[in-house]
Amino acid sequence: MMVTPLYAGLLALWYLVLSIRVIQYRGAARINLGDGGDVGMLRRIRAHANFAEYVPLLLLMIGYLEVSHFSIYVLHALGASLLVARLLHGIAFSFTQKWAPGRSLGAGITFLLLLIAGVLCIYQGIQGHLAWYGTHL
Repeated sequence: MMVTPLYAGLLALWYLVLSIRVIQYRGAARINLGDGGDVGMLRRIRAHANFAEYVPLLLLMIGYLEVSHFSIYVLHALGASLLVARLLHGIAFSFTQKWAPGRSLGAGITFLLLLIAGVLCIYQGIQGHLAWYGTHL
């Protein structure tokens, strides 16, 4: 059973929503490039860009953990948490004016996931090296 594609697909759909929000606002506000000094445009751009800055690395790490046969429960916990974090953050930035709890909680969960997934990947990397050296010495 593959876990990472499930969350990659769900996150891709959310990224599409964030992308459409930028395009629609750009057309409605007649902003051809950048944010045009418009706070609403800037918020939509940042929701979209912030997603693009964090999600690929986290999905890559979750994928590495999955390929190394890490616990399916841990993989689902990481994937579901990433989806919730990005939904909270994206809604706060792209759909509201000042929903600070969503932004803060989404960012906080994302940073926690970076820490957890990073440590788990390091652990898996060390385990893999130890196993390889154990059979090749």
